[in-house]
Amino acid sequence: MNALARVNPVTAFAAALVLSVSLLVSLDIVTASVALAAELLLIPFAGVPWRTFWVRTAPVWIAAPLAGVTTALYGEDSGRVRLELGFVTVTDGSLELAAVIALRVLAAGIPAIVLFITVDLTRFADGLAQLLHLPARFVLGALAGLRLVGLFVEDWRALELARRARGVADRGRVRRFAGQAFALLVLSVRRGTKLATAMEAKGFRTDAPRTWARPSSVGRADAVLMLLAIVIVVAAIVTSVSVGAWRSILG
Repeated sequence: MNALARVNPVTAFAAALVLSVSLLVSLDIVTASVALAAELLLIPFAGVPWRTFWVRTAPVWIAAPLAGVTTALYGEDSGRVRLELGFVTVTDGSLELAAVIALRVLAAGIPAIVLFITVDLTRFADGLAQLLHLPARFVLGALAGLRLVGLFVEDWRALELARRARGVADRGRVRRFAGQAFALLVLSVRRGTKLATAMEAKGFRTDAPRTWARPSSVGRADAVLMLLAIVIVVAAIVTSVSVGAWRSILG
């Protein structure tokens, strides 16, 4: 069983938020490096299959070096100039900042994706309403909307097949895309209207106290996850401060 499946989705969101905020306020390479190393050491214990891990985190592994290259080319210049080509200048300062940005993207993005791989939207909505006491109408409405997102791909494929069967999808990719997009928009509005009417008929609009079929609670696994997130953040910051590398965007 996936170890993260026992964690409340709200706790997973809180842990990811703690890691992300702590990394976003730092501008030194030591903090991001220590955090990323600790996260990679703990990922095998999450119980996520390696194939799933690499497939889901692939966008982050691609975005991190791209962000670093962009920063190196167009970031703030300082120190020795390594490359100068027109309006593009690469310096020691921009290279250091590029490394920091790339590591921050990895350290913040990878754990967030891993923590939400097994998140069930219904459990997440239950937690938001019961633990954080967010308005039930807002939570249930958002849950219903997100449940329909998966249908967009199926609708798009059905529209494409239907247009091909009628012989109107053989030419003009831009025109075809615009036509299908408009048709999908109309279909989505109609489905959303029917869903809203059905939810209102079933009493989802009422302000009366609501009961929940699935109680949402936190336990030992949630405490362990939050403790690990806090330990990673503290260890990264303490290490950075101890070696004199700590830099913060707060000044």
